[in-house]
Amino acid sequence: MSQIKRLHRTEFIAMMAMMSATVAFSIDAMLPALPEIGAALSPDNLNNAQLIVTSFVFGLGVGTLFTGPLSDAFGRKPVMVVGSIIYILACLVAWISTTIEVMVAARVVQGLGAAAPRVVALAIVRDLYGGRNMAQIISFIMVVFSIVPALAPAMGYYIVVGFGWRAIFASFMLFSLVSMIWLVIRQPETLTPDNKRPLSAAALAGAIGEMFAHPTTRLSIFIQTLTFGMLFIILSSVQQVFDITFGQGDLFHLWIGGIAAVSASASVLNAKLVMRIGMRAIIKATYAAQICLTILLIVVTAVDGPYWLAFGTYVFWVAGNFFQAGLTIGNLNALAMEEMAHIAGMAASVIAAISTIGAVMIAAPIGLLFDGTPIPMAIGTLCAASLALWLTTKIVRPSDA
Repeated sequence: MSQIKRLHRTEFIAMMAMMSATVAFSIDAMLPALPEIGAALSPDNLNNAQLIVTSFVFGLGVGTLFTGPLSDAFGRKPVMVVGSIIYILACLVAWISTTIEVMVAARVVQGLGAAAPRVVALAIVRDLYGGRNMAQIISFIMVVFSIVPALAPAMGYYIVVGFGWRAIFASFMLFSLVSMIWLVIRQPETLTPDNKRPLSAAALAGAIGEMFAHPTTRLSIFIQTLTFGMLFIILSSVQQVFDITFGQGDLFHLWIGGIAAVSASASVLNAKLVMRIGMRAIIKATYAAQICLTILLIVVTAVDGPYWLAFGTYVFWVAGNFFQAGLTIGNLNALAMEEMAHIAGMAASVIAAISTIGAVMIAAPIGLLFDGTPIPMAIGTLCAASLALWLTTKIVRPSDA
């Protein structure tokens, strides 16, 4: 490790943050373009435009399962470069697509490619830093990373207004190309030959079996799947609700950017609370609050409350869901990994892949039920949050014995 040349910290953090931000940019910048894409490629069923979000996330989940082990076997830079090339080519196909089916297929492949920067960026940090230095580097990366969901919707909106929805994919290609060239030119390979591990299907299957045999890990994966499911339920329908239900389509990029900016503080709050009250207490309280807030949204919508109340409740509910993710996902990852230190890299890939794919299976059908109101997404979220809260009560840590 000492023989690997390190970049200056500022440049390294900026590079890794840009790599990690590929996923957020690919999702959040798409949201303002969904109405135009739906009208162009699926005019008979505008709800199909939601699949442009969930298909990308599905491909991301599948790719995450394999990207980590591939980078352990062949090196960080080759996997990152191949993933970026796959992503760029898929963006090109999406750019020229004329049917919703081709668009959705291209987005799945985009997700597969984007899994490389998502996973390998963290692996590179692990290669170069350890302990508190690693935690500090990741914290700085996450600060930069958290800015993207706040800025991306506005960027997507102005790209669509200025150049049309197809230009969104040109911006994705440019973003990935710049980050890939930067990595190739400036970042040395961080995986030393003696640390390479052969790719093994048996090892992957064994890791999955061991993880699901452990109660805390198994429950944490299920709960994280439900949490991502709630987040993706909102992401798939949020633009339609702002536009069709509340007539705020022209300001959607500002609303969702503001919500994302405010919700980014959840991770800071979690860092302050977790040492005082513990992971499970935070998770339980968060799901309980989400259940109460979701019931409020359902009641206000069902009684056809005044516009200001209905819209205000919905905005607060969306922000609460984003905030929930910041308070729970990190803690759930920590719980899932607590007894998996001996297979940490493999376990991280398995957790991310299973929870992401499972979440898409929850969110996609619920999103397609959109009927002009937030009711379908609220009912789906209420069921998921209630089940997540119940499963959390079943988690028992080794320190409880």
